Amino acid sequence: MAETMAQPSNPDLLAEIKACFADAVINEEQTADEILTIWVTAQDLKPLCKVLRSKLSQPFDFLFDLTAIDETTRQHKVIPHRRDFTVVYLLRSYARNQDLRIKVALSADAKEVASVTSIWPNANWYEREVWDLFGIKFTDHPCLRRIMMPTTWQGHPLCKTHPARATEMGEYSLSDDTRDLEQEALKFNPAEWGLKPQGNPEEFMWLNLGPNHPSVHGVFRIMLQLDGEEIVQAIPDIGYHHRGAEKMAERQSWHSYIPYTDRIDYLGGVMNNLPYLMAVEKMAGIVVPERVKVIRVMMCEMFRILSHLLFYGTFAQDIGSLSPIFYMFVDREKLFGIVEAITGARMHPAWFRIGGLAADLPKGWDKMVTEWLDYMPARMADYDQMVMQNSLIKKRAVGIGAYDTATAIDWGVTGPGLRATGFDWDLRKKRPYSGYENFDFEVPLGTRGDSYDRCAVRVEEIRQSMRIIRQCVQNMPEGPYKADHVLTTPPPKDRTMQDIDTLIPHFLGVSWGPVIPAGEAMMEVEATKGSNAYYLTSDASTMSYRTRIRTPSFPHLQMIPVMAKGQMIADLIATIGSIDFVMADVDR
Repeated sequence: MAETMAQPSNPDLLAEIKACFADAVINEEQTADEILTIWVTAQDLKPLCKVLRSKLSQPFDFLFDLTAIDETTRQHKVIPHRRDFTVVYLLRSYARNQDLRIKVALSADAKEVASVTSIWPNANWYEREVWDLFGIKFTDHPCLRRIMMPTTWQGHPLCKTHPARATEMGEYSLSDDTRDLEQEALKFNPAEWGLKPQGNPEEFMWLNLGPNHPSVHGVFRIMLQLDGEEIVQAIPDIGYHHRGAEKMAERQSWHSYIPYTDRIDYLGGVMNNLPYLMAVEKMAGIVVPERVKVIRVMMCEMFRILSHLLFYGTFAQDIGSLSPIFYMFVDREKLFGIVEAITGARMHPAWFRIGGLAADLPKGWDKMVTEWLDYMPARMADYDQMVMQNSLIKKRAVGIGAYDTATAIDWGVTGPGLRATGFDWDLRKKRPYSGYENFDFEVPLGTRGDSYDRCAVRVEEIRQSMRIIRQCVQNMPEGPYKADHVLTTPPPKDRTMQDIDTLIPHFLGVSWGPVIPAGEAMMEVEATKGSNAYYLTSDASTMSYRTRIRTPSFPHLQMIPVMAKGQMIADLIATIGSIDFVMADVDR
């Protein structure tokens, strides 16, 4: 049996749902990830969501993800109630520690369903994304406009009828008229965003922060309505960095898509590979060896440290302390040297494979890692004095951009941003994967949920990651670095050189990739910035039928208006820095 995340089952949940909707048609679907999945009609969706959110004794308070699937070219439509499009909602109950997947079938001539933004506020951007990329309309949405693509874009890119390659779209040219049209479309008109100016026109102004501003850490714009220096409204505008990562998955083999995952959170390295590969392995029924699990954990925690060190330095830089980032880059370089020695690359190794790893650990790896672990504690103590005990940092961060646990859940916050409110939720503890249940470590928590606590939680997570890595070094099991399974890619080497009948499957497995059985699975990890998940759909092909990437930074930026209102511009800079995001993780 493939690796599972320890999600407690609740056989009474389906009966509980049916009891609330005796007249509704509810169909259950079995999925590879074993998440309770039900189909409901578009008419029953919103009433059901209201009950799930507020009527149950242990409600589904968290909308984890919302996406869609174009089913029009799918060959294995084993569920009779599938139609042309499927809208998929993944809900989570923290009290139950359980997920629920809801599906709604829509026909091509009736691509419309009710918005759930009044139930879960963070559905706003998700519904805009689905409309933008699939053309599915959400009635009563407060501002249903494009979010990833330019407003001038023609078509909906994740529909199967939309080209997947530039060579399929004809020659591109930019005439003067087209250039002027595109420039005009970039202008900010508050009315088009459903905004009504507040106060007297003489007393406020609109200010574009970005899309090329150092504090937004990428191509990202925030439109601010100001009353003097005070922020009245803040409207984030994303999509400038959109590269179509989900669309590209539909034309890459399961194996050749691995390097693309590295670039999602480009500071997370191999940690991006893990949820994707766990989902593939889940559908294929691949069980990875214990040695693979421990090595994967060790490498993921190295990249958690690398990412957190960069955040630590840039956060201090954003609010006035320049020196720390230079020292922290020295420590990152030392750790990158170890990563390169093990994987052969630095930031984007793409080193994990279906069923295992690209290679085993090199000789002397344990000495390198141990020396770095012995070196770092003194450096962390220095950083405490330079940053965390710095009176300027405290004045700029304590009490700034604060929110409570309920607000964080409403807006889809996960990871350190959620734990900074005092909420004890870490996927590695609550639903251990890849053997995390075998490691001894603590989950750092904050108390105020402000910018300072979000930094403090990540600082302590660095120490806990070092603790996990040391346990990996001391308890590394023996064994193979790849599963002995026919769908492992690349296949085991000993199957290639015996005769032509073993060489041909190896050749096909490398060039075309394995054929993953029809089905679907969602696997999630506690990534550097929060919950990162891949929801994969296979149509029994060498390529993914649908790849959904749920990233943590996407909902985190949606919360900026809540945190920014009433702040000064300088405080907004500290708040943005404390979120810890990269735009590749947002726009994909």
